[in-house]
Amino acid sequence: MSARITASVYTSHVPAIGAAIDLGKTAEPYWQPVFAGYEFGKRWLRDDPPDVIFLVYNDHATAFSLEMIPTFAIGTAAEFAPADEGWGPRPVPTVIGHPELASHIAQSVIQDDFDLTIVNKMDVDHGLTVPLSLMCGQPQAWPCPVIPFAVNVVQYPVPSGRRCWQLGRAIRKAVASFDRPLKVQIWGTGGMSHQLQGPRAGLINRDWDNRFLDRLIADPADLAQLPHIDYVREAGSEGIELVMWLIARGAMSDAPPRVLQRFYHVPASNTAVGHLILENT
Repeated sequence: MSARITASVYTSHVPAIGAAIDLGKTAEPYWQPVFAGYEFGKRWLRDDPPDVIFLVYNDHATAFSLEMIPTFAIGTAAEFAPADEGWGPRPVPTVIGHPELASHIAQSVIQDDFDLTIVNKMDVDHGLTVPLSLMCGQPQAWPCPVIPFAVNVVQYPVPSGRRCWQLGRAIRKAVASFDRPLKVQIWGTGGMSHQLQGPRAGLINRDWDNRFLDRLIADPADLAQLPHIDYVREAGSEGIELVMWLIARGAMSDAPPRVLQRFYHVPASNTAVGHLILENT
């Protein structure tokens, strides 16, 4: 038997969410509606945990700086420590990797003509740890190994939505060719609409975000053709993080998925929070 992708999870990775969890503020009136949207996902993950999570995120100038900017980087190490982002590492467990599957995916995807940077040592920032906290709470250890997959959506030029969609399909092929019966989930993180600087700082576009969710579920191949300028115009400069969701969606089977959870809330800090769980049928 071979490995298979069973489901995909999509979520924002707002750093203030991590701070709210770490400081015990999740029940405060401002934050309670945000965390309520993840209660289903926490139960679902606890009841049927995967063997591996392939987690697509972007580094925020922690592991990579402007001195070195890989477009796509796969973590192949045995473990990844929480990063110090200027105020100390988050009090979360070390991320345990899956070097064997990660190396297999790198081999397969590179042979399919995608250039990946292979990373044997790096710390992981809130882009990766906040989604884990939202879906897992505050455990002593994360429920399964995690393969970090970092995408440059910080410094232009950044990859197109079409390229991300195609990469997801190559990852699906790679997982299916791994000769162990692993259940793999792929998570796409970042977004939704937000802008952190300039005259449009604080921009949130509720209508555009929800149309994006509709299209991601029903017609992702068409959504993948959306040009960069549309993300920036409609969802703000940081809205481009949503191309990472197309990697996760591209890795799903071609059959329409089962929608297990859909959640949207504004605001959390100065960001729109979106969350989906899609299951392969």
